[in-house]
Parts: sequence; structure tokens; C-alpha cells
Amino acid sequence: MTTTTISPARHRSLGDHTWQDQAVCQSTEHNPVDPDMFFPEPDETAKIAAAKSLCGQCPVRRTCLDAALEGGDTHGIRGGMTEEEREPLHENIASRLDYSRVNATVAGRDVHLTKAERRAVVRAAYRHGLTEQRLAWLLKISEEHAQKLYRETRRAIRNRHLEQTTQDTPPPETDGKQLGRDDFGTAA
Repeated sequence: MTTTTISPARHRSLGDHTWQDQAVCQSTEHNPVDPDMFFPEPDETAKIAAAKSLCGQCPVRRTCLDAALEGGDTHGIRGGMTEEEREPLHENIASRLDYSRVNATVAGRDVHLTKAERRAVVRAAYRHGLTEQRLAWLLKISEEHAQKLYRETRRAIRNRHLEQTTQDTPPPETDGKQLGRDDFGTAA
């Protein structure tokens, strides 16, 4: 029997740049790397291939890509992708929803979050019964804002429950007749 261990995702913390020390593109005396290789012209296919090959060996490639997307870096090859390859990711970054980031935040890590991930953190914190003070600390917001987010979450859950209840309720039996105004009674 073979067992596989999947290590949890390691997300870049707010203000953390230590991942760059592990990057293969960092030039050292034993591993000289030309930084211009990562800023080729569109027709320099050999440079592009060499840079992407180096990125393919990098242990922090995903973190590099996340940093480029979150920082709005649109120049050069980052995370193994060219500017053109990253462009659709830049356009959709606000709607990214990575639950490993949400779980890391709920666990107390300072992780870069998109708007969709921030909403998911609020829902997860509410479901887990975290206090408004804890939510405020996790999202770096005021306690009043956390209270407002919890109120909105409660309202959304209540409305979702009401919608499900009305969808599950069968319509009244009419024996094939059309209901008229007098069939509904009068308002007091």
C-alpha cells in the first residue's frame, strides 16, 4: 500500500519577501543568473524558453506568481509565465477563491486575500463561531465593521433559508380552478 502525504499550502504572509531567497533566479557566486533573461522582448523566444525552464525548477514558483498577480506586476516573466500568459489571471484576480487561503486566514495567518476570499473568511468565521473581535483581528478591520459583516452574513443565511423553504412548499390545491381575489381573505 502506498501512502501519499500532501503538505498544506504555504501562502505568502503580508509583507513577507523571504521566499525570494529560495528562488532559483537569485544570482549567487555559484549560480550566476542574468536578470535580463526575465525581461525579454516578445520575439526573443530563446530567452523566454530559458527563463521559463529556470522557473520550472523553482520551489517558490507559485509564490512568485501570486506575488506578481497580487502586486499588479505586469512586466517580465514571473512564476513561469510571460506577461501575455498572466494577463487573464490579472483580470480575474479579484474573483479568485482559494479555500486553502481562507482556511489559513481563519487559522490566524496573515495571508493576502482577494475580495471573494475575504467574503469566504467572514462566512467561515461565522460558521465556526468566531467572535467579532477575532474576525476584526483576522481581516485587519474595526470591530464595528466586523459586526456589520456578521449582520450581513446572518441576513444572507436567513434569506437563503427562507428561499429554500418557499421553494420546498407546494402550491395550494386549486382543483384546476383559477384562484381569485376572494380566495385569499382580507387584510386586517
